[in-house]
Amino acid sequence: MANPIVTPATRLLFPYVKWSSQLPSLRRQFRDNQPYPHVHLTDFLDVDVAAEMAAEFPDMATEAWTRYKHQNENKLGLAKRSMFPQLLGEVVDELNSEAFVHWLSELTGIPNLVSDEMLEGGGLHQSTTGGFLNVHTDFSNHHYHKHWRRQVNLILYLNPNWDEQWGGALELWDREMRQCVAKVPPLFNEALIFRTDEISYHGFPEPLRCPKGESRKSLALYYYTVESEAEVKTRSTNYRPRPEDGVLKSSLIWLDKEAVDLYSRAKARFGFSDELASKILGFLSRKR
Repeated sequence: MANPIVTPATRLLFPYVKWSSQLPSLRRQFRDNQPYPHVHLTDFLDVDVAAEMAAEFPDMATEAWTRYKHQNENKLGLAKRSMFPQLLGEVVDELNSEAFVHWLSELTGIPNLVSDEMLEGGGLHQSTTGGFLNVHTDFSNHHYHKHWRRQVNLILYLNPNWDEQWGGALELWDREMRQCVAKVPPLFNEALIFRTDEISYHGFPEPLRCPKGESRKSLALYYYTVESEAEVKTRSTNYRPRPEDGVLKSSLIWLDKEAVDLYSRAKARFGFSDELASKILGFLSRKR
């Protein structure tokens, strides 16, 4: 892959020279890591770029956030690229660019990946004390492009002062949901790239223990392939209980998963947004 020409007036938003030189090793790691293909990269971006992104990360108080709060998750999301601070938006554009997607295809061995400028389900994510995300596999197809099959997740953590005792490590579980095989703490300027399919169970199910004023911040980007089949079988987010969750909690996880499935199907059919659903749920909660 040819590296982009960088002029003095051009700010390097992704260090192509550094990571392209490591592609043979990264491909092996991605292929061989368990419980499913993934690679954990430290110092993903130049430190000054990552530090500025963390500094301009939107505050939780802004109304721009979509609030995901139900039995299986408690977090905030912001997927509107037009509302991102300047550098965060520029880095998102770079990580969605043809050059980066080509690099990602080389790393994962998945040809013809495409990026999602809509940031459906992705973008900026943030959780504070008590936040969590139960173990799950991701929805299989883009809600507004039904022939787009989701293939790869990239999560970049932007937490300069994170203490691992606060929790928040992303857990990677085996396909039988018997044990957690790997944990990736949400440390500053570290990225996790992993294959997403029907067995890639992941989440941070234990409520965060960070102090007031701290939050778990990340940027999530998803990549797809365009499928040509006339009939497309889709799969909604599939939440699963852990062995230690017990009968009651497991039942609640299953019931909420079924509700999420109905919501996802309605979303794909009628085209409404998570932002609208968040506003409706927020209005109803204030009425209680």
